Amino acid sequence: MEAKAVAKNIRISPRKARLVVDMIRGKGLEEARAILKFTPHRGSAPIAKVLNSAAANAINNLDLLEDSLFVKAAYVDEGMVFKRVLPRARGRADIIRKKTSHITIIVGEKNGK
Repeated sequence: MEAKAVAKNIRISPRKARLVVDMIRGKGLEEARAILKFTPHRGSAPIAKVLNSAAANAINNLDLLEDSLFVKAAYVDEGMVFKRVLPRARGRADIIRKKTSHITIIVGEKNGK
């Protein structure tokens, strides 16, 4: 069995969030938590929240044991893009694109149930 958690429109670019998500994919729950706790990336905190939410969904809703959980799948999709205008010289303007991410984490049991 598996449990899923999704966080949408998190204000970090998907490219930066994928660097952190790639580190925890396939790891055990406690190992993934430790990696996120000691990784100095900005995306570690929101990804840790999603991981804890997925683990809580598995424990509370599916009655799975915390010791048997691992990160079955973890991926980051592009969210909406905030567009801002930055004034430039000679009356021109540049568009600043502030990207967001949809973070999805799926946890499952190690023994394959």
